[in-house]
Amino acid sequence: MSILKEELDALSKYGVLKTEMPEVITGGLNPAFPLRDYQKEALFRFIFYVTDYQEPIKPTQLLFHMATGSGKTLIMAAAILYLYQQGYRNFIFFVNSTNIIEKTKVNFLSPQSSKYLFAPALSVGAQRVSVQPVDNFQAANPHDINILFTTIQGLHSSLNTPRENALTYDDFEDKEIVLISDEAHHINAFTKSKSKRSKTEAENINTWEATVNRIFLANAENLLLEFTATAELSHPAVAQKYRDKILYQYSLKEFRVDGFSKEVKALQADLPPLDRALQTIVVSQYRRKVAESNKLRLKPVVLMKSRIIRESEEFERIFDQAITGLTEATLQKLKTAASTPIVQRAFAYFEDQDISLENLAQEIQVEFAPEKCLSVNSKSESEEKQLLVNSLEDPDNEIRVVFVVNMLNEGWDVLNLFDIVRLYDTRDAAGGRPGKTTIAEAQLIGRGARYFPFQLTPEQERYKRKYDEDLDNELRVLEELYYHSAHNPRYIQELHQALRETGIIPDHTPRQLRLTVKDSFKGSSFWENGLIFVNEPVRNDNAAVFGLQDALTPPRYNYTLRTGYMTETAILGDLKVEDIVGEETRTVTYALKDLGRHLLRAALARLNFYRFDNLKTYFPHLSSITDFLTSQHYLAQIEVDVTGTPAQLASLSTQARLSIALDVLGKLATAIKSGTATYIGTKEFSPKAIQHCVKDKTLNVYVKPNAQTGPGIGMRQTTDTRLHADLRAEDWYVYDENFGTSEEKALVKFIQNQIDTLRDRYTDIYLLRNQKLFQLYNFADGRAIEPDFVLFLTEKTTGKSLVCQLFIEPKGEHLIAHDQWKEDFLKQVEAEHRITVVFQNRDFKLVGLPFYNEQLKKREFRQKFETLLIRSDTKDQAAH
Repeated sequence: MSILKEELDALSKYGVLKTEMPEVITGGLNPAFPLRDYQKEALFRFIFYVTDYQEPIKPTQLLFHMATGSGKTLIMAAAILYLYQQGYRNFIFFVNSTNIIEKTKVNFLSPQSSKYLFAPALSVGAQRVSVQPVDNFQAANPHDINILFTTIQGLHSSLNTPRENALTYDDFEDKEIVLISDEAHHINAFTKSKSKRSKTEAENINTWEATVNRIFLANAENLLLEFTATAELSHPAVAQKYRDKILYQYSLKEFRVDGFSKEVKALQADLPPLDRALQTIVVSQYRRKVAESNKLRLKPVVLMKSRIIRESEEFERIFDQAITGLTEATLQKLKTAASTPIVQRAFAYFEDQDISLENLAQEIQVEFAPEKCLSVNSKSESEEKQLLVNSLEDPDNEIRVVFVVNMLNEGWDVLNLFDIVRLYDTRDAAGGRPGKTTIAEAQLIGRGARYFPFQLTPEQERYKRKYDEDLDNELRVLEELYYHSAHNPRYIQELHQALRETGIIPDHTPRQLRLTVKDSFKGSSFWENGLIFVNEPVRNDNAAVFGLQDALTPPRYNYTLRTGYMTETAILGDLKVEDIVGEETRTVTYALKDLGRHLLRAALARLNFYRFDNLKTYFPHLSSITDFLTSQHYLAQIEVDVTGTPAQLASLSTQARLSIALDVLGKLATAIKSGTATYIGTKEFSPKAIQHCVKDKTLNVYVKPNAQTGPGIGMRQTTDTRLHADLRAEDWYVYDENFGTSEEKALVKFIQNQIDTLRDRYTDIYLLRNQKLFQLYNFADGRAIEPDFVLFLTEKTTGKSLVCQLFIEPKGEHLIAHDQWKEDFLKQVEAEHRITVVFQNRDFKLVGLPFYNEQLKKREFRQKFETLLIRSDTKDQAAH
């Protein structure tokens, strides 16, 4: 049990933690890597502990226990920036692997790299900052972020075998050091009891952990930040060690459930290793073609894993020969033998695209030529190979196949790995438990399961799976990792057990559920002529923004001057209030412009956000920096409440005025960015043909064991009689079943009970479940919403027909407050939407209804529903 984690869980739940990221982090990180919600949560907890936690343990040791692939290095970069602002300058990054060192150096030191994590022009407040690698801290620049990169083995050797210009224990005297430990589980040898240590760990007792502890304990202000996905908390001694140190825990299971990973599939084939490898190459090339056809740049990588180096080298030779001599006949043989859906789809795709097997063979020979294959089997591999294997996603990196034994089991960041081929067929399970080899293979799969980010449209979430509810979509193949092995059911069972225990795959196999559009609907005139109206996201040109007030920024800020007050108090004995009260302060309000135009201009020059070209993106009517400084629409309206001693306030020093200006401008920059939407939703709604929008769907749904209701259980199968219905017999329901939540089923029952009344006034009554068929976009900020249902009704009339289109969103009680913006948007649709296309003899009316919730919102929903459709004359309200 982690005491600290439980405390922070509670504080987070009840809204105590700050939820606004400091400017030093938002402005200091590379904008190409936006922080995800769980990363923000980790940082909010870290900031709270560093600045606000009561009685923190000194020196401070904290553990980020987070899944492989969850972006721990980005959190490290953010923590470095925040700690720099708090006064720390010297950092030691250590890990057990040289490969991880080189990868992290690229992340922290190489602005030209696509994986560089800091902002291109880094500044913290008024200070331009450089990130510098150092060998020791004796001559480190006090204005820089100084990072010593070392393996834990090298750190121990350097400190205990002193050499000229090398790190020594003297470096830590009178210095505040931040130690950052990656793959931190490797420094727990001393913690484990003697009987539980491996031979290697026993040898490390007086080296790794002891060395780190000596550095850590040298100064009470030191910090040790540990990052690992495998802290082995099941070990009693390790669990005890981290009781008060676990800051945040984000498991691989949560990572997968939240949609940030690929779906993992094991593909068994009773084929020789070479044939399995060639089959994988066909699938990899299919994946690349699918990406290209959707205008996505992707070079999928295949990993060929052998048991020992000699076998890896031999297979690489055989593979190169096979690719060089690949023929149409070889591919035809693979096509004939194909028995798995992914391989069959690949060959079918090539056939549909008129790519003959002869042409495919020629493509593969070019794409998988020997110079596009890489062997990484030794710790002494060249620097060039290390760079290649750590930059597989870069556009100029042409490597398609990596041959490996164990070198990439830790610290390897790759997003475009989609296939792992196991070239051996051994097992090492014992006592019904997966062996070390199988567990290591599961961990390697976890590294490959990192999601390859892509989006076809701006509203799609770039870093999350998009097709869990659309398995038939060809792009689903870009969200899957295949583990190709020999046909060995016992091994696959053991692998599945290891994958479940690590959270890479769910405890229970998901159900693939088929939703079919009814033939009766396809035979209707509505299928032939029906339309659904949707809006679009467009980039916000801020044309309506004429000043700070339009960007929703606050006009008033606070700043507290440092008084420099010091006192000495005996804490043993009785204390009087007057013994602990500081120097008297008061607060005065200043107009920001009164700090001085020249000083404000100097402050603006120190903050990258206030470059004129950047300001113009937020304020297109801004004419100049002078206008920004002096106009009442901009900085001239800003006020700041300054708190300090009467003497300070009577005569603000130049340094004080500059500090005030930089602080206020930093806060204002954050407010401008958060108050200005990048996209907005159009108020014009355009038609889409129903028959082009609505289609059969295959869903991937995780269903709880023995569940009788809820997601994944059809309304025919549910045992809850209140929600039971056979939708196959209901001509008003478009699909043949509804596998949604209980609230969604309750909404369907509500409509079912209204059908007879509705038929008195309407024809063509159809309720459509929106299974990733369309999206709407919030007028204010362009956020996407997928209303769960849309109800179509055509009013009976002798003249022009009126087609009503109602957007409906059932909502669980726990989500009503969180999704309030969606309901606000739906309620705006009726009054705000525009339809500019004119249709002969048809009018259209679009309405968004309040949320439907059986317990909390049903009365409001019913009242609006009946007022709109049953008791009112809707024809007079039509949008023309």
